[in-house]
Amino acid sequence: MLILGRKLLGTTIAALGLISTSRVGTMASNEDWKNAKTIYDFTVKDIKGNEVSLEKYRGHVAIIVNVASQCGLTATNYKELQELYDKYGESKGLRILAFPCNQFAGQEPGKPEEIVCFAAERNVTFDMFEKINVNGDNTHPLWKFLKEKQGGLLMNAIKWNFTKFIIDKEGNPVERCGPNVDPSKMVSYLEKYW
Repeated sequence: MLILGRKLLGTTIAALGLISTSRVGTMASNEDWKNAKTIYDFTVKDIKGNEVSLEKYRGHVAIIVNVASQCGLTATNYKELQELYDKYGESKGLRILAFPCNQFAGQEPGKPEEIVCFAAERNVTFDMFEKINVNGDNTHPLWKFLKEKQGGLLMNAIKWNFTKFIIDKEGNPVERCGPNVDPSKMVSYLEKYW
């Protein structure tokens, strides 16, 4: 009776629209990401392991980036991403979502606590998420979606650390900037979406 009651309650709540049943959520199945319309259909884990619905970024222009602490591009990218966030976070609502990734020459070997300390030492205040894979069989569903919506040159795969996706205020990936594009050079792209 208890199970039937819970099922009935869940059905009633969903029917009343109190819980969305159309959300893609955490993308449990490898293919569920294909049903996503925007980044708002995803739930990800932050660097501390808490689930975060990307719905919280609705109405904001965002940069989603794969980061690493031991890359030749680390100093410039962390510094300039933080400068963008400092300059445009309040005035334009810019949000930056950084996803550590260890797939490129093992340049992000740290545990979550080490990554948090590394970012804190650089005065990083933008949002940090769990370490993920951006390529291969275990690619995070959000990154499958990003690569599908904004393919790369020659192939969709992420080619190195600090590939940056610009997300418009409706949650659509609208630009892809390679690792060779410094964050400070992205302002002209961002201005199109503010």
